[in-house]
Amino acid sequence: MATQTINGKAFEYALLLELLERLKTITNVSVTENKPYKTAKEFFDGFEDKEQDTFRITASASINFLIDIEPRLSNGINENDTLVLELVSDQAGQTGDVRDVLMIRSSQKWEIGISAKNNHRAVKHSRLSQSIDFGKKWLGFPCSKEYYQEINPIFEMLADLKAKNKSTKWTSIENMHEVIYIPILNAFKKELLRLDKENSNIVAKNLVQYLIGNKDFYKVIKGNKTVEIQAYNLHGSLNQPFKKVKPKARIPKLKLPSRLIEIVYQENSTTTLLVSLNEGWQISFRIHNASSRVEPSLKFDINLVSAPHTLFTNHIFLNIK
Repeated sequence: MATQTINGKAFEYALLLELLERLKTITNVSVTENKPYKTAKEFFDGFEDKEQDTFRITASASINFLIDIEPRLSNGINENDTLVLELVSDQAGQTGDVRDVLMIRSSQKWEIGISAKNNHRAVKHSRLSQSIDFGKKWLGFPCSKEYYQEINPIFEMLADLKAKNKSTKWTSIENMHEVIYIPILNAFKKELLRLDKENSNIVAKNLVQYLIGNKDFYKVIKGNKTVEIQAYNLHGSLNQPFKKVKPKARIPKLKLPSRLIEIVYQENSTTTLLVSLNEGWQISFRIHNASSRVEPSLKFDINLVSAPHTLFTNHIFLNIK
């Protein structure tokens, strides 16, 4: 399994562990020991003590901060109000929920979640192929016949190359960028603009919700001796008071975009489109082949280039030797 995944899962476990350690003396806490929990624990336990400490120190700093801004973490209504901690399976991300760690109080009909990132910031890795209707899947509106007419010959050519020889490498395709990447990106760009024009005020918002997630969450990014906490408060469910206990910092609600402004190629690039939306959102879509062998699908590495100035961000510097 990729190192990135192993580190990510170990960090999720460290966050859950620090939540438990910090809160068990203040309130009733229980941990759901499901399959994702067992997998993450296994990865965490596989690290040396020093690395485990780094995960825990980073997690601890972010948890201390979250406890300050989320009073419901440490405050229950009564003894039966248990805070349930749970790790989520990766499948949830496909339905638009990007949270990895959940904190739930069913008595208060309240839950918040953390998206844990270990040294990377990508928001999604989505695919394009003949059989994928990205319009319907991402935005709720199907792609046009014209879009498929443009992409089908390219993906058919790739399917033929694979059928002839399963070991065919992408590097064997001459002018791959001109023959494959650019025509696919141009078709994608044209279709995204068409969908936005036909469904004004909806597509821009749905695109961000598909990429960022349809549930409010905190993103915790573990860096080298730093941890960054971002609050994606799209629906206003974060940062709620508990009775008279108020959060120690205020987190504004994030404004979703209502229109697509432009789609351009990143400077000097034949693989990356920059999608600009109103309210300060900009997203990059970098297309690439996921494996070295030819297959009739391509992958997007999607990153948030800029977010509204109302995106709450906190950097904590850590003293890790």
